[in-house]
Amino acid sequence: MRSICLINPNTNVATTELMAGLARSMAVPGTFITGMTARSGAALITDPKALREAALAVAALAEQISADGVVVAAFGDPGVAELQRSLRVPVIGIGEAAVRVAAAGGRRFSIATTTPLLEVSIRANVAALGFAGQLASVRISRQDPASLTADPLELEAVLQSLVDRCIADDGADAIIIGGGPLSAAARAISDRVSIPIIEPVPVAVAWMERLLLKT
Repeated sequence: MRSICLINPNTNVATTELMAGLARSMAVPGTFITGMTARSGAALITDPKALREAALAVAALAEQISADGVVVAAFGDPGVAELQRSLRVPVIGIGEAAVRVAAAGGRRFSIATTTPLLEVSIRANVAALGFAGQLASVRISRQDPASLTADPLELEAVLQSLVDRCIADDGADAIIIGGGPLSAAARAISDRVSIPIIEPVPVAVAWMERLLLKT
């Protein structure tokens, strides 16, 4: 039995349950997944200040974690570096896992997401991982992120439009839907396009499972 702690860096417990449920549905037999929610910060991470607060909130959970591996389930990977320093188990963020999967084999990839104030951070994270040269584009909706996330049909339509532009205008070979709470929309869109749509939560859990099999 392998245990993975999935940490939601925002304070929305419903989002934790959604992402943990998705992770469980995609996990291989023998993987036990628990969800943990940040105790402080924002209900939705939409700007650099909220991202910094989320990193502190995630780091503060270190002493409560009892698992073989940890997945930090926010696309900006807040608190990952801090947990890697303080824990003796592997830690990965869904952003890093998604970028590594999207860039595999030298593919050009795009990112479609809903948080315009985090574009600089998103690009910086891609560059830090060494894949800036493969990043075809970052396409971001301009609607209020909280309102958009609360309307599943509108969210799906907006993300579909961004995905279409990534394919037609940017020549992407794969597209990351940048955010854990966007998984349902990502799944629907993946059925309508001919290139891979990368869902950060499932790919991060799969990445962690492979790491744990090696230990």
